[in-house]
Amino acid sequence: MKRAVRVKINGRSFEEEVEPRLLLSHFLRETVGLTGTHIGCVVGECGACSVLIDGKLVKSCLLLAVQVDEKEILTVEGLAENGVLHPIQEAFVKEYGLQCGYCTPGMILATLSLLTKNSTPSEEEIRKGLAGNLCMCTGYMQIVEAVKSAAKNWKNG
Repeated sequence: MKRAVRVKINGRSFEEEVEPRLLLSHFLRETVGLTGTHIGCVVGECGACSVLIDGKLVKSCLLLAVQVDEKEILTVEGLAENGVLHPIQEAFVKEYGLQCGYCTPGMILATLSLLTKNSTPSEEEIRKGLAGNLCMCTGYMQIVEAVKSAAKNWKNG
């Protein structure tokens, strides 16, 4: 039996009837049409599906859509405003913090989560803050540099 889920995603309200076993990652991509949340491992290891729920970084493949009823979700699509990239997105482009781009949405949201808590992280703190996100392409150096660059321009959001 389907259940109603009411959420705010990137500032927009949604109400959908979903199967109780539908993963949040699939809800975002297939039901709502926000494909920036990538599905990688589906076991919470890669971080490609990371989103912010009520300001907390979570892996959307580990939650059911019904678990986020009445919550506020931020996906990578919610960062740019009026076609202008968010400073974190700009830093990833400037510092070549992406190659294939599959991990990038999760890395960007992990960076947002980190900088919201600590606007001047050390390299060790950056690496720890990104530890739940895997990248198979970059070797992480460009990603770490992107986070450092974003931190220099950080204005808490």
